[in-house]
Amino acid sequence: MEKVFVHIDGGARGNPGPAALGVAILNSSGEVVKRYSQFLGKLTNNEAEYQALIFALKKLKLIFGKEKLKKMLVEIRSDSELLVRQMQGRYKVIDSKIQRLFLQAWNLKVEFGNLNFLLVRREKNKIADKLVNEALDKAKETKSLF
Repeated sequence: MEKVFVHIDGGARGNPGPAALGVAILNSSGEVVKRYSQFLGKLTNNEAEYQALIFALKKLKLIFGKEKLKKMLVEIRSDSELLVRQMQGRYKVIDSKIQRLFLQAWNLKVEFGNLNFLLVRREKNKIADKLVNEALDKAKETKSLF
């Protein structure tokens, strides 16, 4: 069974504040095959975390296609306890903004054959965190130019 690891992170400078996402897709050998970062605008940290998950799930569908994803093992790795535990069904989703994002992510995950969520320590998620900070720094530089 083909396996893929996806490191995701979302972050906001201020809460809410300027936010971005970072996604790194790794093959079964742990090599990065795709990396993405995107500025999101003004969001909370938790909203940015969910945006990273939604972005990653959509990208995986585009890259691999629905049929292949049904036969793959996909492991989403995040340092957000809230996101991981909610997607595992262990924590309730109370905030109305997060509820909408949770439902969007939940509906996207239905087409995956074997999708797992793993909570990792921040230092084990450095690649996604770096992508978030790169997007935030780039947005700040662009804004300060004009």
